[in-house]
Amino acid sequence: MQSIDILLFDKFSNHCLANTVEPLRAANMIAGKPLYQWRYVSLGAGQVVSSSGLPVATQLLEAKDGSIDLMFLMPSYGYRAMCSPENLSALRRQSKRAGLMAGLDTGAWLLAAAGLLDGKTATIHTEVLEAFSEAFPSINVQEKRFVLDGDIITCGGAMAAFDLTMHLIATHHGEAQRMAVESLFLFHGSASSSDDLYGFTKSKMVNAALKLMDDNIENPVSISWISKKLGCTQRELQRRFHRVLGEAPGAVYRHRRLSRAKVLLSDGDVSILEIALRCGYENPSAMIRAFKKEFGLTPHAFRLVHR
Repeated sequence: MQSIDILLFDKFSNHCLANTVEPLRAANMIAGKPLYQWRYVSLGAGQVVSSSGLPVATQLLEAKDGSIDLMFLMPSYGYRAMCSPENLSALRRQSKRAGLMAGLDTGAWLLAAAGLLDGKTATIHTEVLEAFSEAFPSINVQEKRFVLDGDIITCGGAMAAFDLTMHLIATHHGEAQRMAVESLFLFHGSASSSDDLYGFTKSKMVNAALKLMDDNIENPVSISWISKKLGCTQRELQRRFHRVLGEAPGAVYRHRRLSRAKVLLSDGDVSILEIALRCGYENPSAMIRAFKKEFGLTPHAFRLVHR
């Protein structure tokens, strides 16, 4: 389990926070266990208020706090005023206890002012990219969504924060897990828009196969049928899945059906029988066995945990 501190500053971006935390929450839900654990912290005790007026209760971040895997820095507006000697000294101390430090939105400015980006490659929100480059000439500033350089990550705005979190989930738990999380945040539209909506992987063939799988959750089709629809052999499709996702098409298809069952189990009081039918199982016993084999819990136990 990855331990994370989310260091908030007044006038932080709600959008940036949501695009970081919600994918982590979804990863935990899909896995059926806590892959990530986080807390909201600040350099001063009490409440921190976002740029749009959202108050968030935080814990006081102290130097004696134990080591963590990752720290997200989330300032947005007023970042220059946050570069006080006390704050920068605190960031230098925190860099020694965090495996990775990630500056989101304008967080790279604070990391740079603390001397933590000297000689590194970094990025920042595009609105302040030029000023950032001029203020810190020792940093190789690049206009990218996010940059990983050693034990430091820098990231642009809120949408880039989502991309970064997806990258971290894939790094920690594999491409298939990232894809399952990302699918929860995209609307599965009509076939005419499938090319845009199913850009989960770099393979058009795999993306098209995933679209066919998701279109046929309730009434599953064979992998050979999917291959024929895509105009390729089943062997070719299997090779592509193994190369891109590290799993066979059948295993991915089963996981997506059972992941749909997870969503239904977490959302309301739909019966196990109805969930089984919606996910392509002729009887609930077959789904229960498959669900327990996939996730280590029966559907009933999963529902109790998530309630």
